[in-house]
Amino acid sequence: MNALTRSAEPGVVLIVDDTPDNLAMLSDALDDAGYMVLVALDGLSALNRVQRRRPDLILLDAVMPGLDGFETCRRLKAQPASADIPVVFMTGLTDSKHVVQGFEVGGSDYVTKPLQNDEVLARVAAHLRTSRILSSARALSQPSIITLEDEPAHKLLSARFQLTEREVEVLRWVACGKTNRDIGDILGLSPRTVNKHLEHVYVKLGVETRTAATSVAMAAMSTNRTPHMATL
Repeated sequence: MNALTRSAEPGVVLIVDDTPDNLAMLSDALDDAGYMVLVALDGLSALNRVQRRRPDLILLDAVMPGLDGFETCRRLKAQPASADIPVVFMTGLTDSKHVVQGFEVGGSDYVTKPLQNDEVLARVAAHLRTSRILSSARALSQPSIITLEDEPAHKLLSARFQLTEREVEVLRWVACGKTNRDIGDILGLSPRTVNKHLEHVYVKLGVETRTAATSVAMAAMSTNRTPHMATL
């Protein structure tokens, strides 16, 4: 097996195609690459399958009897539980009308038939990487994950990292996604002063970026959370 094609982080891929030969070919290729493979022969089966086991990515045939791929994708995107699953259309319809239709209903990409395994694997890997990055970013931005607002949180971060009160305040607003200018307006500081405080925070936390600083603070809070500690 080509090591470059094997998934370093195996994911779950759902293949939806009404042609058994296509299912078999793709299943073998994805399985060899380290993915867990789910299959469905039509759109309704795909919708039911997603409810039972959420895949990380869906390879979806555009043209199928009954519920076609476009309508299947539209329904998937209408459900909060499946709205963010990347959908890659498999189609022999390469005219701009059908390509645009695929994107309009929420598709992330498309591959043309006859399928080339190397291309399919490359696109699957690329979209899974992007999906994981976006998921991580959303997790970091969720206000329910961490509080830096209440007094116990201030004391914890100050004691653990030797942060000044002002540095904790700056870190709090960084964790909320605020820019240096925003933080300056909130705290009555110049953006330059905010940046100086942030540089000190980076040094004390041993990080180099805003995202890393937020992650370190989140980790500290999650391991030291007490029942009276609120969330943002």
